[in-house]
Amino acid sequence: MPVPESIPAGNPIWIDLYTSDPDASRAFYGELFGWTSEQAGEEYGGYINFSKDGHLVAGGMANDGQSGAPDMWTIYLAVDDAQAVADATRAQGGQVVVEPMPVGTLGTMVVLTDPSGAGVGAWQPGDMTGFQLLAEDGAPAWFELHTREHGAAVSYYEKVFGWDTHAAGDTDEFRYTTLGEGEAQAAGLMDASAFLPEGVPAHWSVYFGVADTDATIAKAVELGASVVQPAEDTPYGRLAVLTDPTGAVFKLVSVDE
Repeated sequence: MPVPESIPAGNPIWIDLYTSDPDASRAFYGELFGWTSEQAGEEYGGYINFSKDGHLVAGGMANDGQSGAPDMWTIYLAVDDAQAVADATRAQGGQVVVEPMPVGTLGTMVVLTDPSGAGVGAWQPGDMTGFQLLAEDGAPAWFELHTREHGAAVSYYEKVFGWDTHAAGDTDEFRYTTLGEGEAQAAGLMDASAFLPEGVPAHWSVYFGVADTDATIAKAVELGASVVQPAEDTPYGRLAVLTDPTGAVFKLVSVDE
């Protein structure tokens, strides 16, 4: 799917991997998705850029263990004003984990916790304008929040990020809200109160598009991944949940080539 020159404010614009073994992660995702990777330079703390067929799809940074955070993928939403989003987050009951921070001429980042406890980043683009490939084999395809506080989360993303929300389902069995609708859908908020395990906090996840979910799972396991949720057919494609060799959770969804 071609990515617009300017990703709309509020939409997912970037993902990056916090990893305790950058070399192993580069090798794993390179083998699994055909990604190439390069370091952005010492001035960016050894940040890694991942590309698919020459198009930027993700980033990565070293987890030295000092923060106490596990290895994980983080989703960033596009914003016009990072400081305004930080201020609005506090006003809506969320927290600012990393204050707005310029990253050279690339843009400004901020890391937040929404009122339901899920971590999410925001990116005010400068020279770096986000994804260059989406919803294709080996590229990010969908972004989803699992939360026990669905109503509070919907309100937060509407008020802080300006989301135009639509209810895809509103029953106790399936309560799901999307950013946009139809072909313009860009992310989803899932009421996970009925199935999120005790002790597991609200969290965002990224789904990577793959041409063959089962074949990708088999390859991932060979490369050191673990299966959390086996592949299953859904109206949205064949889905699965895995952890990479350092423990970061990621998801797969089948896409048409």
